[in-house]
Amino acid sequence: MSEYRIEKDSMGELQVPESAAYGAQTQRAVNNFPISGITMPVSFIQALGLVKQACANANHDLGSLGENHRRAISSICDDVIDGKLMEHFPLDVFQTGSATSTNMNANEVIARLASQQAGDAIHPNDHVNMSQSSNDVIPTTIHVSVALSCHQQLVPAMNHLISVIDKKASSLEHIVKTGRTHLMDAMPVSLGQELSGWSAQLSAALSHIERTLPALHQLAIGGTAVGTGINAAPSFGDLVAVQLSNSTGLTFKSASNRFAALSSQDAAVALSGQLKTLATSLMKISNDLRWMNSGPLAGIGEIALPALQPGSSIMPGKVNPVIPEATAMVCAQVIGNDATITIAGQSGNFQLNVMLPLVAYNLLQSIEILSNSSRLLADKAIQGFTVNEDNINAALSKNPILVTALNTEIGYELGAKIAKAAYAEGRAVIDVAEEMSDLSRKQLEKLLDPKELI
Repeated sequence: MSEYRIEKDSMGELQVPESAAYGAQTQRAVNNFPISGITMPVSFIQALGLVKQACANANHDLGSLGENHRRAISSICDDVIDGKLMEHFPLDVFQTGSATSTNMNANEVIARLASQQAGDAIHPNDHVNMSQSSNDVIPTTIHVSVALSCHQQLVPAMNHLISVIDKKASSLEHIVKTGRTHLMDAMPVSLGQELSGWSAQLSAALSHIERTLPALHQLAIGGTAVGTGINAAPSFGDLVAVQLSNSTGLTFKSASNRFAALSSQDAAVALSGQLKTLATSLMKISNDLRWMNSGPLAGIGEIALPALQPGSSIMPGKVNPVIPEATAMVCAQVIGNDATITIAGQSGNFQLNVMLPLVAYNLLQSIEILSNSSRLLADKAIQGFTVNEDNINAALSKNPILVTALNTEIGYELGAKIAKAAYAEGRAVIDVAEEMSDLSRKQLEKLLDPKELI
């Protein structure tokens, strides 16, 4: 048996692997773009299956596609949606900027397999791509895949992380520690207060993300080649949006202006910006955890993160803060992805954006790695860290900045002298203040009580 078969398209004939479900146009793209070996994300291809299925159903409702063809196309789309056919989607992310190659990849795979199932010829362009263009299918698929990923992955992961932080903060309200500004000793805070700041940051980031999602529910489908809707019924886009809403549980609508929907990726750029903000917050939280965990003897040593794995190939017994480190790297990647998506968003030349595969890949990657790292940060770092109260109390008792609480009684100048003396002598502020001020021990105990200062 030959390892190849001959397929043809409008440009002529070429060899296609016998086992491949795709055809000539996909093979041309395989030949033309051996660039990175990075294929389109699984979630994008699954969403493309949803879009193709919705289009087939809409065309059937309009009387343009027979029931036998609709049923067969829909059945194969189910396999695409379930991720069963990924080996037939080999194309590189770095391809034609409209992702026409990926659209035709889907059309060819669905048409070939649906033809076998229906016992009838189903054409990739005339049937599977009916009433569509790559120029509206791919922007639509970006929105559908990203909206689903946010609703199914990111939002639940963020809510979980916030919940874990809030629970941990509540359990640590009674522990007072030295606050730090500029990495230097400052007035005290409770650990609960410190963690409440993390929760507030993440809650704000989540709120901003959720406010961008309605724009992603607006779909380009029905605009076809340039936004005018050539070769599609006027109601086609609305019907597809209804079909997608029914199949996903999200509320999709046809875009109010399809020229903008084809030529811009503003909704994707806006979401990416909010993901960058979330990454910034997670970077701050990860670095706080790393500092608090530092040591355990020569660092701050306020907490001990769960020991997950040996930390060194040469130093026995070393354990590192691996989850915060991994999260920080995720944040760096997401911030870089945002720069890429911003540049891609500027590439809407006249009626079409021509960096669509890049937008899809980077945005879906950002959502996936933020979702996964947020759950890991919650479950393998924050939930299980323990507190070293002895270290915290020892540092707090000698914190010279506590003298700030005496400002209204003794003034800034004398307070500064007491703080410097306490630091130089390694003594508690209360002892030095008792010697250098007119305040009684009882007054000082009340004024310098760390629990009262928070």
